[in-house]
Amino acid sequence: MIDLKRLREEPEYRRGIERKRVRDDLIDEVLAADAEHRLLVQEVDALRARQNTASKEIGNAPPDERPAKIETAGQLKDELTTQEKELQAVEARLRELALQLPNPADASVPDGGEDEGEVVRVVGDTPAPPPLDHAAFSEAMGFVDTKRAAEASGSRFAYIMREGALLELALVNYAMSTIVRHDFVPVIAPALVRERTMEEAGFFPTDRAQVYDVDDGELFLLGTSEVALSALHRAETLTPEELPARYGGFSTCFRREAGTYGKDTRGIFRVHQFDKVEMFSYCAPEQSAGEHEQILAIEEEIVTGLGLPYRVVNIAAGDLGPAAARKFDIEAWLPSEGAYREITSCSNYTDYSARRLGTRVKRAGGSGLVHTLNGTAVAVSRMLVFLFEHYQQPDGSFEVPYVLRPYTGFTTVAAPA
Repeated sequence: MIDLKRLREEPEYRRGIERKRVRDDLIDEVLAADAEHRLLVQEVDALRARQNTASKEIGNAPPDERPAKIETAGQLKDELTTQEKELQAVEARLRELALQLPNPADASVPDGGEDEGEVVRVVGDTPAPPPLDHAAFSEAMGFVDTKRAAEASGSRFAYIMREGALLELALVNYAMSTIVRHDFVPVIAPALVRERTMEEAGFFPTDRAQVYDVDDGELFLLGTSEVALSALHRAETLTPEELPARYGGFSTCFRREAGTYGKDTRGIFRVHQFDKVEMFSYCAPEQSAGEHEQILAIEEEIVTGLGLPYRVVNIAAGDLGPAAARKFDIEAWLPSEGAYREITSCSNYTDYSARRLGTRVKRAGGSGLVHTLNGTAVAVSRMLVFLFEHYQQPDGSFEVPYVLRPYTGFTTVAAPA
């Protein structure tokens, strides 16, 4: 949730929200509701003080004056009850509106939309397309079966099979061992969370259409373990010595992929179910920028270890998610498309989610909100897509990336006879 005081008083804070292309008049609606709420709070507080005073006067009044005092106190109580109900309604309206406002884009974020991010650096040479694209190759090798999965579950599902399944597990172990070396605590995260958890993590109400719900909305399937990890320190106040608190979550993730009809339909580039290792960090505000760079560096270490050419993109304001103040994507080269495609991302949420979560850090004379950050160590299905093309050999075999060999137990997979 945004800082309403800063929204009222700091024009640049408002400008950061506007750069993310919120709907017309939403900010003004929030400010109007906030002004009404603050006025009502003052009125209710004053009325409550009068009612308390009137109640105390009853006991001190002479017997003949008590009936009038009682009547006055009763009238004030009724008026207070009415005002408190009005205040509750205004609070609910303000919350509903404020939850729709995104975290302001950082000043370092470029303006623009989806295709207007700033390329920070390009690493590695871009090879020519292999004989088969990722979808055809994985099916020919028996690594992926989307046809039978569609019979079982519908489109955008897949069976990952044989050596393909072992490659998936190898990627999980490689990513997890890498981030553990960087002081991330390994976590097997729940795959189901409450609506409150989705909201506090910054995903609801904006991304609700992407999420599967079960039990009539009582629980929701994760689209990323970031959501569950954000709740680890809900309503807690951490000490400065505990920060940064880093967690590496593994979970199976589920996404509706609403709005992507007809896009990336071949293979396993864009699926409804996939495994992912996610980094999540709580830190003090002054650590925030450095922690973001650290998470990005770990992502680059993982991608570089896999030998994939890539580029880093500073995502434009209009393409940022609601919670992110700044986001870097790593886009790897997909030879069959002759293009860079997103393979990981990392975001700085600043205090946006922490304000909803109530997660704070002790300070001299009080406490302040922490900052939260997240980054993908590996989204397995999508990473396999790139490996199927980059490690496909001229004879039709598959060569296992060197860093995965300790986890697979094999170095190559021969082409089917």
